[in-house]
Amino acid sequence: MSLSSSHQPPILTILYATETGNAQEYADRVARGCRRLPAQSRVFSMDKYPLEDLIHEHFIIFVVATAGTGKEPRTMTPLWKMLLRSDLPADFFEDHHYSVFGLGDTAYEKFCWPAKKLSRRLDSLGATEICPRGEGDSQHPLGTDGAFEPWLANLTASLAHILNVPGEIQAGSSTDDVPTSRITLRNATATDLDSARDPLLEDTDYHTFELLKNDRITAQDWSQDVRHIELRCEHDISYEPGDIASIHPEAPSDDVGSFLTTAGWANIADEPFHIVQLLKDQSLPDHLPPVSTLRTIFTRYLDINAVPKRSFFRLFRNFTSDDREKEKLDEFVSPEGADDLYDYTQRVRRTIREVVEEFRNTRIPKDYIFDLFPPLRPREFSIASSPKRHKNEVHLCVAIVQYRTKLKIPRRGVGTTFLASLQPGTILRIGITKGLLELPPDLHTPVICVGPGTGIAPMRALLEGRIHDGSIENTLYFGCRSAAKDQHYHTEWMDGAARGELVYRVACSRDGPEGVQRTYVQALIEEDANRVWRLVDEQRAWVYISGSSNKMPAGVRKAIENVARVEGGLGEDEAKEYVATMEKQGRLFEECWS
Repeated sequence: MSLSSSHQPPILTILYATETGNAQEYADRVARGCRRLPAQSRVFSMDKYPLEDLIHEHFIIFVVATAGTGKEPRTMTPLWKMLLRSDLPADFFEDHHYSVFGLGDTAYEKFCWPAKKLSRRLDSLGATEICPRGEGDSQHPLGTDGAFEPWLANLTASLAHILNVPGEIQAGSSTDDVPTSRITLRNATATDLDSARDPLLEDTDYHTFELLKNDRITAQDWSQDVRHIELRCEHDISYEPGDIASIHPEAPSDDVGSFLTTAGWANIADEPFHIVQLLKDQSLPDHLPPVSTLRTIFTRYLDINAVPKRSFFRLFRNFTSDDREKEKLDEFVSPEGADDLYDYTQRVRRTIREVVEEFRNTRIPKDYIFDLFPPLRPREFSIASSPKRHKNEVHLCVAIVQYRTKLKIPRRGVGTTFLASLQPGTILRIGITKGLLELPPDLHTPVICVGPGTGIAPMRALLEGRIHDGSIENTLYFGCRSAAKDQHYHTEWMDGAARGELVYRVACSRDGPEGVQRTYVQALIEEDANRVWRLVDEQRAWVYISGSSNKMPAGVRKAIENVARVEGGLGEDEAKEYVATMEKQGRLFEECWS
């Protein structure tokens, strides 16, 4: 059958895998860019797409973020595992046309790694590439747009050729300057609001928890506020080490009230509206109810405290009545204004709410709120407990995000600020998501856990379960700045070490004399080279690395390579291959985040 012979317009399926929401935004933009094609676009998160339908697709676009140090986002893992099945024939996707756009950062070694792997695998299964893979780099002067916009133009032109569409189709010309809004808000009644269901309460992947503890575990005079949070589920619940707790935050009421006043919506903030979706090829926030108020929407579903992107200003510029504001906004979205836009937003982490306050002659039509404001996404935290030790409980170890830029008001993380404000007795709906960690085959297989800072969370979950089951083959390398100020759970670790349940090694990087080289976890691993080599090589230990995806994960891998050279007598290339083989065998895991 010809690809364009059917009476029905072909389906263009767009699948995205995201960690922070960026890939979702770009998937929506792909759908907008393809509107003039004789095709029907539909957008799915990869974890919401029925995998059994994949074989029936003809046109499929993948938009894939890069998680941590080159891993695929968790939402992509089920699809990726399915594609890696050894029983798939080489012509499995011979009727498929595909393209991939990856989001990444060239500051990291494995730039756009999931997108590259996906392209190679689809090729090996017989799929036909519509246009070459796009690789968005957040370091580009225009950010990810620097690669996305040329790729989208290429994609739409290639699809137009495949579908025999006459004439050129340029990316960005698929809609008017002011595109149709994805929703409209229609007046509702108080009865409609009262009877509207809350989808979060009906989501069986979420469970009801009561907050038991919200305790600061760093010293009161320490710059970093880290919380130990305990929550108890109302029913039996189980999870594994490395699993993730998903929590929907709420924006501070003062921020929301101030924003509604600035936007000119204070008088209608609590009026009920039906949320009517007009464009089915555009996504809406998860768990959005059919009826709500502007105050609730900006408290629970749209993020007024996000740093705006270039795409925000492209639409926002259409709603100003002031020539000077229009000129400035036009400058921000021009290629020549990229540096100015970066300085205005990213460098100082200016929020959308603050932008709206500064451009006071801009009046946003309320039907465009879901086009301008990104979804207020659930925040994910590694679970820091084992259900074997804490029945029906979930513990979290959370660093409260607060820092200063050149702006007068400190920057605060929306999710962690919300958590920090909660009092014991608060009821929360929390989702439990499967993590990427796997467990050793038995309790006699040693584990080496490396978890600086709040990277200790999944390590605590892993070690609690093993120690509860009687294992003593456990080593923990923890990194902090000060032994007395931010050595998380140190009493537990020292008690365990005293009982012979684990070997505990801590690197306190700021406790040494001024001018002395700082000590980090990787230095302790090299210091323990003889013991580490015996564990890794002779006893086939499993190594887990968790924490910030800055220099630490690479430093730990390098330390293990050095151990292999010094104690194992391997050459430099052989040592690198040794560590790479550990990872391929499933004996080395990284659970890191930016």
